[in-house]
Amino acid sequence: MNIISNLIIPLLVLIVVVYGIIKKINVYDVFVSGAKEGLEIGFSLFPYLLGMILGINILIKSDFLNLVFGIFKPAFNFIKIPVEILPLAFLRPISGSASLSVLSNLLETFGPDSFIGRVSSTIQGSTDTTIYILTLYFGSIGIKKIRYALKAGLIADLVGIIVSIIIVLIIF
Repeated sequence: MNIISNLIIPLLVLIVVVYGIIKKINVYDVFVSGAKEGLEIGFSLFPYLLGMILGINILIKSDFLNLVFGIFKPAFNFIKIPVEILPLAFLRPISGSASLSVLSNLLETFGPDSFIGRVSSTIQGSTDTTIYILTLYFGSIGIKKIRYALKAGLIADLVGIIVSIIIVLIIF
């Protein structure tokens, strides 16, 4: 099996080169042109990514989230939902790496078989990085009006979070 996995990419490259030769396409020039276009796209996306990363870091480092979550703690305790999952629920639509870091911390602190561990794992798998996706993809093609896509994505994330909590409560 290891031999097959080591040969897959070289075989795919060989197939593409042979196909290009059969079709009389200058494969190297097409490759260089594609690589140049990829770099241009990467450079055009960089300001959007930089702005988003800067905003996320300011939000996390400012301790603003802990202040906000402290306000909601009594309400969440009343409905028996652990307030510890709030940072994950808040960060998941913004950044995949930040939410993965929060998930890792929750799993280390409470364990993967705890209620918090199960809910946070389910949230991580049931939601998406909506704001990241909109920033990256819409920014790369120049779409400025993202209002409806943002609303739909955030509502889907909210539904994913609520259903994750309900499913874990029912199953476990």
